[in-house]
Order: sequence, then structure tokens, then C-alpha cells
Amino acid sequence: MNSLRSILTIIAVFLWVGLLVPVQIVILLGFKQHKYVIPKLFHAGLCWLLRVEVVVTGTISSNHPTLFVFNHISWMDIPVIGKILPGSFVSKDDVQSYPLVGAVSKLQQTIFISRTRPAIVGHKGEMQEHLENGDNLFLFPEGTSSNGIVVQHFKSPYFALAEREIDGKHLTVQPVTVAYSRLNNIGLTRGTMSVVAWVGDEELLGHVWNFLKKGKITAELRFHEPVLIDDYDSRKTMASDCQLTIAKSLSRALTGRPEP
Repeated sequence: MNSLRSILTIIAVFLWVGLLVPVQIVILLGFKQHKYVIPKLFHAGLCWLLRVEVVVTGTISSNHPTLFVFNHISWMDIPVIGKILPGSFVSKDDVQSYPLVGAVSKLQQTIFISRTRPAIVGHKGEMQEHLENGDNLFLFPEGTSSNGIVVQHFKSPYFALAEREIDGKHLTVQPVTVAYSRLNNIGLTRGTMSVVAWVGDEELLGHVWNFLKKGKITAELRFHEPVLIDDYDSRKTMASDCQLTIAKSLSRALTGRPEP
């Protein structure tokens, strides 16, 4: 029964992609001011099809643009975030080569960069254009996914984006915790987190298939106080502070505790 449900879900996802991709192409060609309407709808549909409930706490930054920084746990982070926020992901450039995922990512206006320090610090062009248009950016400063329990080191070069100025002011940065807290209304633990967490060299399609057979997932997005680079003496200090904020929040989410 679980396998049949998973097969039907995959078919439904492909139909959903086929339905919305042509609409998004038309919007990008002639109505680009609405470029995030379809992506939000698309990700909301994915969450529904994949049986992922998204719970939001905290106040979302109203500044446009805002650089939202997240811990990274799974491929599921993308629809979970995309359902709630309009904006563009900043992603490693090899995602472009992923079957289907790469093409869909481009339609959401994903910015692809090389994960090297010069590329992060010096990247301009498309990224600057997004910021000047008031588009939010989504960044995973760990540079890779984690096990869902521990937040890995936030790489400070990624926070070079925080030094960008828009209308004479540095970019607003809001740290956000991504947490997968429950499976079928039972708390996820270190032993069961692998249902969601996609780490190491695990094959993507195999992980997706196993995920589809498990049941309903509760995902949390916990929004924290926005900050500016002006509040810190360096990018390194800012990165460490955002990492600590998210790590503490992740611990609270996994033990069912609210934010203080």
C-alpha cells in the first residue's frame, strides 16, 4: 500500500510540474513582476502532495530585500521555504545539472554560484540585479546539508552578501531555523531523523522514495530577529552569531519547546 501511494504521489508531482511550468514561462516572458507567484503555489502544492505540514513561528522580515539564512537538512527544505517566502535561492552551480530539479530551479530564478570564496565574495551581476529589484534571497551558509540534529559551521564568506548596500543601507539579514520535528505526530529523534535528513553520499532518488513511504512530516520555520552587518565587527562574528541562534532554536524545536 505504501509503495502504491508513493507511485501515485510521484505521478501527481510530475503532473503538478507539467501544469505550472508553462504558466511560469509565460510569466517570466511577459509579467516578470509576478515571478514568485507560481513558485509559491508550486511549493505549497508539493508540500501537500508530500504530506508535509509547515508550521511558522516568529515575525517574517518586512524589509525588501532581505537575506534569509537557514540551516540545511534536506531537499525538502526547498518546498518548505518556498511555500512561505517569495524570493530566490542561492545554490551551488552543480544543481543546474540535476534532472528536472535544475530546470525547475531556473524557473524560480535561482542564482547559481560556485562554492568557492572568490565566487561568493565577488559574485555580482544577477545577484545584484535581484537585490536592486527588492527580491529576497535564500542562503544555506553551511554549504551542505546536515543530519537534522546538529547545525554545522556557517561559512563566513557567504555573509559577504550582508555587506551589499541597497539604497544606501546594508542588506537586512534574518536567521531562520528549519526543523523537522514530527513524523506521523511522533517526535523525530537522532535515530529516525534520516527519514528527512539527506546527507553524505546518499543517492537522492532512493532517499526520496524512502521518504514517500513514511507518512506525514511536520516541518517548522522559526524566524528570528533580523540583524545587520553594522551590528558586528566582522562577517565571521555575524556568521557565528546566526549559527548559534539557529542551533539553539533547532534544539528547542526537536524537544517541543517554544522560542523564549
